Amino acid sequence: MESTISAIGGLGVFHGWEQARYITSLRRLERGEAVLTAIGFDADDTLWHNETFFRLTEARFIELLAEHADPRDLETRLLDAERRNLSHYGYGVKGFTLSMIETAIEVTEGRVPAPIIAEILAAGREMLSHPVDLLPHARAAVEALAATHRVILITKGDLLDQERKLAASGLGDLFHGVEIVSEKTPEIYARIFARHADGPERAMMVGNSMKSDVLPILSAGGWGVHIPHGVTWALEMADAPAGHDRFHELPDLRGVPALASALS
Repeated sequence: MESTISAIGGLGVFHGWEQARYITSLRRLERGEAVLTAIGFDADDTLWHNETFFRLTEARFIELLAEHADPRDLETRLLDAERRNLSHYGYGVKGFTLSMIETAIEVTEGRVPAPIIAEILAAGREMLSHPVDLLPHARAAVEALAATHRVILITKGDLLDQERKLAASGLGDLFHGVEIVSEKTPEIYARIFARHADGPERAMMVGNSMKSDVLPILSAGGWGVHIPHGVTWALEMADAPAGHDRFHELPDLRGVPALASALS
């Protein structure tokens, strides 16, 4: 441990609370305890609104096809198409738009009018240009954590759209790394946190999806923090892990810096 302390450096470069936390972290390392050094943030519906735009577009889609199918049947068929198409188109607006077109063809038995297809395509293009509206405390939380930890954005979805939203959010310069992935699995998290930080065992993932943001990072050995969002896609829902000592749930992003500090 002495060589590790020497490599890190003396206490002269720290001041006040930083020095106290540094000493605490060293003592935890000496006891063999994991010390949190990296924070991963999901993007959509964690840092900014997203699912709301999908729900509004879905409502418009159901209205367009009201003469051809019952609304509940349309919802079910569209969700089935989305689930079926994930392995082909991935996550995001483009896959959603293609799933709407596929569903429209199915429910009309191939007779969907061209103007309806045109409206679906227009709705998809509109989604790809919607404004980015940050969720409460998003900037403050990322700014605070970027000063004390490695902060990485880890998100799924269409590459161009996610890059656009990150640029429009004004948060891009705060992250030490950005990863846009096709899926979130324990193996993906392990690789990302090994590449950008000290491995998943010393990392925390923060997000609104129990399925994608919490359960996989817990399986990889890290901490998972669930921040519920009022609107969650059905395919991102999962049960909370009962009794897991690295699972936390907070009402919003405001409490994340304090939690990270307590684990660091």
